[in-house]
Amino acid sequence: MATKTVSKKTTTKTPAKSGKTPAKKNASKGLKDLFEEGLKDIYWAEKALVKSLPKMHKNATDKKLKLAIENHLLETEVHVKRLEECFKSLKKKAQAKKCDAMQGLLDEGKSIMEETEPGTVRDAGIIAAAQKVEHYEISTYGTLAAYAKVLKENICLKNLLATLNEEKKCDKLLSKIADIGLNSKAL
Repeated sequence: MATKTVSKKTTTKTPAKSGKTPAKKNASKGLKDLFEEGLKDIYWAEKALVKSLPKMHKNATDKKLKLAIENHLLETEVHVKRLEECFKSLKKKAQAKKCDAMQGLLDEGKSIMEETEPGTVRDAGIIAAAQKVEHYEISTYGTLAAYAKVLKENICLKNLLATLNEEKKCDKLLSKIADIGLNSKAL
C-alpha cells in the first residue's frame, strides 16, 4: 500500500492580518522614550492652546467665562514654560510633535463656534469644547506624572503635578460657570 505524504503548510501571520500594528523604525523602546514622546506631544498641544484660547475668549460673551479663559491663557503660558523646564532637566531640546488628539479637539471647538449663534448657546458650546480639552490634558498630565515618578525624574514630576492640579481646577471652574445658570440661559 502506498503511503501519501501530507505536507503541513505553515502560515505566518503578517502583522496586518493578525491585527497587530507594526512598530515604526524609531518607535519607543522603553518608558523613558515613551515619556519623552509624551512630553513632545503635550508641548505641541499647550503651544496650540496658547494660539486658540484668544479666539475662544473673543467669541465668549459671559463675563465669568471670558475671565476664566483669560486666566487659563496665562496658566497655559506657564504650562509651556514648565514643559521647557522638563526638557531641560532631561538634557533635551524642547521639541514639539504634533498632537493629533489636541488638533481634533481644537477643530471641534472651532466648529462649535461656527455652528452656534453668539451668546449663551455659543458660550455653552465653548465650555463643552474647553472641558474636552481639559479632560485630555488631565489624562495626559496624569500619565506623564506617573511615568516621571517611575523614572525618578523629580523636576519633571513636580512640574507635571503642578500643571495637572491647575488643569483640574480649570475643569471644575468651567463646570461651575455652566451650572450656575449659563446652560439654563442657553435654552
